[in-house]
Amino acid sequence: MTSTTGTLCPHCGRPDRSEPFRVLSRHATAAGRTEWTRCGCGSLQVRVVDGDGTRVVSRGRPAPAPAPARTGGQRTSPGGPPRLPPPGGHCRGALPYEDQEPEA
Repeated sequence: MTSTTGTLCPHCGRPDRSEPFRVLSRHATAAGRTEWTRCGCGSLQVRVVDGDGTRVVSRGRPAPAPAPARTGGQRTSPGGPPRLPPPGGHCRGALPYEDQEPEA
């Protein structure tokens, strides 16, 4: 996280006091409270709320974009047929199914 004294999010340009942001947690301190928030762009922020008002004192980068969703169906090897379980129905060293004898 980087320290900040500006009033705009360096990642999306939203003012620190504007919506949307989501409060993740609030913690009481001797001088007021500390809030962990997430900006609308995804940047994690630490806000201090005290007698001087509210200010962002530290922030992180936005979270990376989520990976694309997988579609259903069987997994395949690149350029090959669908993957099948090994003979015997279990991996080497794994515990056998109840109706199978352990490997020697």
